[in-house]
Amino acid sequence: MSEGTTLSHLDHKATSPVSVSSYVLTISDTRTPGTDTSGNAIVELLIAHGHHVAGRAIVKDDPSTIREAIMKQLGDPAAQVVITTGGTGITSRDSTYEVVVNLLEKRLDGFGELFRVLSYQDIGASAMMTRACAGTADGKIILCLPGAEHAVRLGMTKLILPELGHLVRELSR
Repeated sequence: MSEGTTLSHLDHKATSPVSVSSYVLTISDTRTPGTDTSGNAIVELLIAHGHHVAGRAIVKDDPSTIREAIMKQLGDPAAQVVITTGGTGITSRDSTYEVVVNLLEKRLDGFGELFRVLSYQDIGASAMMTRACAGTADGKIILCLPGAEHAVRLGMTKLILPELGHLVRELSR
């Protein structure tokens, strides 16, 4: 490329890592390893697309517990990305959004906006009740999806998997 020429998003993707290491965190008061279909879906999709799962956990929907679990992963070099599922709604127990946005150094507002647009196409106006969000903290990407398996699969296939390597590439620059 000549001096002054800019790379396109396709050039960026071509030079992005093809395998990213992610940590999967399910936030729920009721899910167990045997009933965590959303966490299982994230793991299944990551592996199917050639990514590495550095670990996973289920924690209660409690702000201090969520914060502690995420902070632990931000300090662990094993994962480049933290993907959460659950706690993004508007019930009195949903606290993922508040915890995560207070940890973010840079917000990726487009993630939540696009997720709600895609959800609207499936579930109509109820999509406004999700507070899916994403951003960066301590050199890592944090992506927060709702707890419903269908929503997780939508977010993973339409948003996260197509851009995961690109997100990591851009953050490492």
